[in-house]
Amino acid sequence: MIPYSSSNGTPSAGLFWKRFSAGLGLGGALLAGSLAGCSPLRLLAPGQRLLHRVKVEGTERADAERLQSLVQQQPNSTFPLPKVAIYQLGRTFYNPDRIQRNLAEEYAHYTQRIQAAGTDSAEVGKLLTKRERHVRRHQLALDKGNAIMRLGEPPVVYDSSLTARTVEQLSTFLRSKGFFRNSVTAVDTVPTRTFAPLRLLTLRSPFRAEPRRVTVVYRVREGVPFRLSQLDYDIADSAVARYVRAGQPQSLLHVGDQYDEEVIGQERSRLDNLLKNQGFYDFREQYISLEADTSFAPATVRLRTLVAPPATGGPHRQYAIRHVTMVTDAGLVRFGRQRDTLVRDSVHYLAYEHRFSTKALDRKLSVRPGHLYSQRNTQLTQRQLANLDMFRFSAVTYRRVRGPEAPADSAQGLLDATINASPAKKYQETTEFGGTYVAERVGPFGNVRWKVRNVFGGAEILELGLRAGFEGQFSATGGDGTRLESVLTTQLGANVNLVLPQFLVPWRTNRYLASYNPQTRINAAYTYVQRPEYTRTNAEATYDYIWQRNAFQQYVLTPLDISIIGTPQISAEFRRDLELLQLTQGSPLIRAFDNLFIPSGSATSVYNSNDFNQTRDARYLRLYAEAGGLTRSLYQRQPLEAASNRLKVYDFGKLTADYRRYHKLGPSTYVVYRLSGGLATALSGTRTTIRGDNGVILRQETDYLIPYDKYLFAGGSSSVRAWKPRRLGPGSFTQYRYDTTGVLTSERDYNLEQPGEVLLEGNVEYRFPLYSFVKGALFTDFGNVWALRSNPQRPGATFRLNKFYRQLAVGSGIGFRFDFEFLILRLDVATKVYDPTAPGSKWAIRRFSLREDQTAFNLGIGYPF
Repeated sequence: MIPYSSSNGTPSAGLFWKRFSAGLGLGGALLAGSLAGCSPLRLLAPGQRLLHRVKVEGTERADAERLQSLVQQQPNSTFPLPKVAIYQLGRTFYNPDRIQRNLAEEYAHYTQRIQAAGTDSAEVGKLLTKRERHVRRHQLALDKGNAIMRLGEPPVVYDSSLTARTVEQLSTFLRSKGFFRNSVTAVDTVPTRTFAPLRLLTLRSPFRAEPRRVTVVYRVREGVPFRLSQLDYDIADSAVARYVRAGQPQSLLHVGDQYDEEVIGQERSRLDNLLKNQGFYDFREQYISLEADTSFAPATVRLRTLVAPPATGGPHRQYAIRHVTMVTDAGLVRFGRQRDTLVRDSVHYLAYEHRFSTKALDRKLSVRPGHLYSQRNTQLTQRQLANLDMFRFSAVTYRRVRGPEAPADSAQGLLDATINASPAKKYQETTEFGGTYVAERVGPFGNVRWKVRNVFGGAEILELGLRAGFEGQFSATGGDGTRLESVLTTQLGANVNLVLPQFLVPWRTNRYLASYNPQTRINAAYTYVQRPEYTRTNAEATYDYIWQRNAFQQYVLTPLDISIIGTPQISAEFRRDLELLQLTQGSPLIRAFDNLFIPSGSATSVYNSNDFNQTRDARYLRLYAEAGGLTRSLYQRQPLEAASNRLKVYDFGKLTADYRRYHKLGPSTYVVYRLSGGLATALSGTRTTIRGDNGVILRQETDYLIPYDKYLFAGGSSSVRAWKPRRLGPGSFTQYRYDTTGVLTSERDYNLEQPGEVLLEGNVEYRFPLYSFVKGALFTDFGNVWALRSNPQRPGATFRLNKFYRQLAVGSGIGFRFDFEFLILRLDVATKVYDPTAPGSKWAIRRFSLREDQTAFNLGIGYPF
């Protein structure tokens, strides 16, 4: 049926279409006019052209990204924001004449005040500083524009000389990679097609060629790559030649490899390090040269490695270490006193007062008397002393033995090594006080931490911590049914941590393990939480072995981890709520308030090639495995009493993996992605007896139980950021609220934690600079948790291979990072895109809002990953 208008009987669709067409045409004309008015071409001077696009074509085997990075002139950035448009916006408010007048007026004003200050040097100094600050601010605005202009970019004016220079650099780079017959040309007369919507009004194509926009195309012809056909050595010094040939299996150059000057440079560095680690203290990389000869056969290179003799003639001298002296209190001066000397294993330890165990220090010294000089051992000694955290700095210096003490054999030299270490403060205190405003209440908190270095004289570190806080929270059971009651909760905690600079084992360890920076850590912690609904305590003790294979790889082995969790007080109303959740929806939250004994052991491997501020192209991989409660059959019989206050023990296993990749696209631009997964499960079933109020056994059941803290959770500022912490999932199960009478309602519950036994999640984030220390990020997160075993009370919560990918929640958002170098503050705003737990349509983005159940605001310190 065709709808008609009641006014004139004509089809209303036609009337609406005419009005829509007219509005569309008017809107298109206005939009086109706005775009024309914002064109960056308006900023160009006569004769100038805008660089619109750069392309490098013809690369087949060469690194296309490296070639693109060599282009001397790049067009304006358009992602994630059109920076030239931002620059134009700021230019509308830019008045250089006014800035120049303000600069002159303020300079004259402060000059007059400086003259009036006369001989008051303190006042003159303050005025000079203020004048310099004002002048610097105005000069920055004159040179680079106002703050909005500096957020953007000025139009890139095409420069043909930079194009010619780029052609030379591209050709040079290709030759360095073995493409000796390459050719590179550039064309800058390619017409740039732009979108001009007003041309549609004249029935012409909306695309036109814009002569003032330049597209530069670099055409590359690589040619046949040259390969190494022969590797020769020309080394007159027989000792040097012997070491070079012995290290040939580790060479980076091989017959058949493509010629690459970058690899040749790395081979020079390898040979330099090789010889410096074999006693050649005076050796320098400049002695090594590699000559390439391409005249023997087509597309082949004969490479000859030459090692020149020293400028003085004769062979390169090899040095051995005669004496090693360590000053453990470098920087201290005691007039009229000489440092006392202790000797251990031929090493002399000097100090006014020996506070450090020479046995502990001796394990950290790789520079030993009688050994050949080694650059590797020198660096290892400095790194191991730094890892002790006993010294502010340490340095190893060498002195050549000359004169009568020098050996008669001129080919052999002697060095005296001195290790200067300046001790750090023995006692260090950190105090932190602050407050939170949560649930309409102000809650103060305080943390006090003490560090005691060298507490027993063996370079040990003792750390003590106390924390106390009050935080507002909404009561889980209080209120009048329409509004939750706000209460203050009490949180107290203490911990003690002792770190020993060695493995504490019953057998004697050798010096070889010292290169792995072994440590033994003994830790004990206690936490007390009091709320109106319950009081909960947690006492934990761990015994860890920690060591490092290199600067990037760390291992932690925890053979003993014991936790005792107690709930001495829990309100009857809160217990009823927990039991109701367990009975009606299968929630394991009630086990978080059980009395538990958790013995376990774990192992952790962490590889991280990034730094604190995440400024490198790097990788991160963390693997974790834990097993607990394996011995419970020795001291606990089944079935367990469900309502008993006795300690319960559950056996369990847990595996997690976390991989992160940091791709550096520019000085401050990165693409980062993260993939994480985990599995937590009971190793055997637990039989439980449930009794009635009169003590009669109601039923016995067997379930696969694990401690609540060992479950896996998703959601939060370092997970899927559009969901509250630990509130995502499980699977597609929807959590609903109960009213005050215990009846299930149709209102979703976003406040209940959602534990799972399977975790899969990932993140993709694009990080870019915004302005000065402010950085931005665009991100998308996905993930969920699932149960391993079916539960009819939680439909959709079980992990299934044929449907889990349809239950992955997705959230996206934007973030801001305030990078103060020593501290990074973070604000992420994320909204739900796909919610697998939503009833009806899962596409939550269609219901976009800033409400708490749709969009989350995350504040944090440091990057999320």
